[in-house]
Amino acid sequence: MFRVKGDQMATNREVRARPLSPHLGIWRWSSTMATSIFHRATGVASAFGLLLVTWFVVAVAMGPEAYGTFSAFVSHPVGQLVLFGFTLSISFHLLNGIRHLFWDGGRGFALPVAAFWSWFNILLSAVLAAGIWYLAPGTMGF
Repeated sequence: MFRVKGDQMATNREVRARPLSPHLGIWRWSSTMATSIFHRATGVASAFGLLLVTWFVVAVAMGPEAYGTFSAFVSHPVGQLVLFGFTLSISFHLLNGIRHLFWDGGRGFALPVAAFWSWFNILLSAVLAAGIWYLAPGTMGF
């Protein structure tokens, strides 16, 4: 076991003066930073959205009464908001995943290019989700 002599150890004052690990308060927000956080959040949101899809499949399998309960939820404004959020989450996660595939190939790392595609993914995912809802009959076909 290694021992450090007293004069080689940092004093409490020196330890407190060291910078903390970089955090959101230190870094300046950028579009690439936001899309990185959104990508993680939409991955989690999509996983929870799959619970809704599972509920739909189970309700269909259980019969009209169970499906009626599901249908009542997704027809309610809160259910519509949840479904739209799920659509937006999947849209963003898909588009940003495609951007990550390009990054895996070593393309798109220049700051202006990365910033452009970050904003493009945010805007296109909103347009894609709105387009899906505009074109879908009724309440997403449910």
